[in-house]
Amino acid sequence: MTDLELGTLAPGTRVVVAMSGGVDSSTTAGLMVEAGFDVVGVTLQLYDHGAAIGNPKACCAGQDIFDARRVAEKLGIPHYVLDYESRFKESVIDEFADSYLRGETPIPCVKCNQTVKFRDLLATARDLNAEALVTGHYVRRVEGPGGAEMHRALDHAKDQSYFLFATTPEQLDYLRFPLGNMTKAETRAHAERFGLPVAEKPESQDICFVPNGDYARVVEKLRPGAWEPGDIVDLDGNVLGRHDGIVHFTIGQRRGIGVAAQHPLYVVGIDPDTRHVSVGPKAALLRSRLTVRDSNWLGGTDGETGEVTAKIRSTTTPEAAAIERKDGGRIEVAFAEPQAGVAPGQAAVFYRGERCLGGGWIDSAAV
Repeated sequence: MTDLELGTLAPGTRVVVAMSGGVDSSTTAGLMVEAGFDVVGVTLQLYDHGAAIGNPKACCAGQDIFDARRVAEKLGIPHYVLDYESRFKESVIDEFADSYLRGETPIPCVKCNQTVKFRDLLATARDLNAEALVTGHYVRRVEGPGGAEMHRALDHAKDQSYFLFATTPEQLDYLRFPLGNMTKAETRAHAERFGLPVAEKPESQDICFVPNGDYARVVEKLRPGAWEPGDIVDLDGNVLGRHDGIVHFTIGQRRGIGVAAQHPLYVVGIDPDTRHVSVGPKAALLRSRLTVRDSNWLGGTDGETGEVTAKIRSTTTPEAAAIERKDGGRIEVAFAEPQAGVAPGQAAVFYRGERCLGGGWIDSAAV
C-alpha cells in the first residue's frame, strides 16, 4: 500500500477524519480504517445550502453531508455533524465579502483552513481524545530534523500546499495527510476498492458557499449596496466606460470587462476609494516586486530570508525569487522574472525544493 506518512501514529489509536462528503476525505477515512485506527468521522455544517443556491426548500445540510454519512455507515465508523455556521460566517464569509469591497481577490479556502478547520475542528479533535486530525488534502507531512515539515504533494497537479501555508507548526505536528503520495486516479481506485458510494463523485470547482459561481451576487447579498457603479479607465486615467461595481473584477481579468478595444484589455488595477477599474495591455500586468503581510512560517527561522521559489496564485508554478523579512510580519519579495496578475488578497507562498516554508497575504506590488 502507498506510504501514508503517518509519522509515529500507532494503529489502534483514535484519529478524527474531517469528512467533507467528497471522494478525497472519504478515501482518507477508508485508508485509516484499513490501517487499523480507531476512526471518528466529523463533518462540518458550514453554511445554509438552500440559501446559498437561492432555494430555501433545499436541505440545509446539502448532498455532501448526506454523502459523508453514507460513507461512514459503509466503513462502520461513528460520524458526527458539527454546526459551525456562525464561526464560518464570521471567519470566512464576512471576510470574503469585505475583501472584495477593498478591491482584493480573496481566497476563502485558506481562511477556512486557517480558522474553522485547523483551529476550531482541531480543538474538537483534541476534545475527542484523538491523537491526530486527518484530512484528505494533497500535501505531504515529512518528519524533519527540526520537527514536522510540509512538502508539496507527489502529484504537483493536485498539490494543495498553497492553500495550507497559514498552518502553524503546532497544528502541523497534529495533522496527517494520507493522500500526499497519491494521484487522484489512485485515490479513486482505493474508493472503488472500499466500495464507497462517492467513488465516482465529481470534484467541486466552486467555492462551497458560492455553488453557482456568482461571487458578486453573494457579496451584494452580504453587503447591500456593494454594487456601486464607477468608471473603467485606461492607464492615463481616460474614461472608457462604466461598470456596476468593483466586486465584478479581479487583477488579470480579461473577459467581461465591458469595453471594446482594438487590442485585448486586462484589469491592471482596482481602486476601492474612487471605484476606478484600470485596464491596459497584458504587459501592464507585469510586476517584479511585491510585499506580503501577516506572514506565517513553517520552515524555521532559517527559511525567512534568501533565495526561494514563490507561487502568487494556486494555479501558477513556483518561480525564482528572493525574500527579506521586515518588521510586523511583512515580507518583501523580488522575483527573478516579472510576474503577471499579482493581485492583493491572494497569497504568496514560498518553497525551497519540495518544502513549503510558509507565506503571507499580498498587500502591494511594484514594477
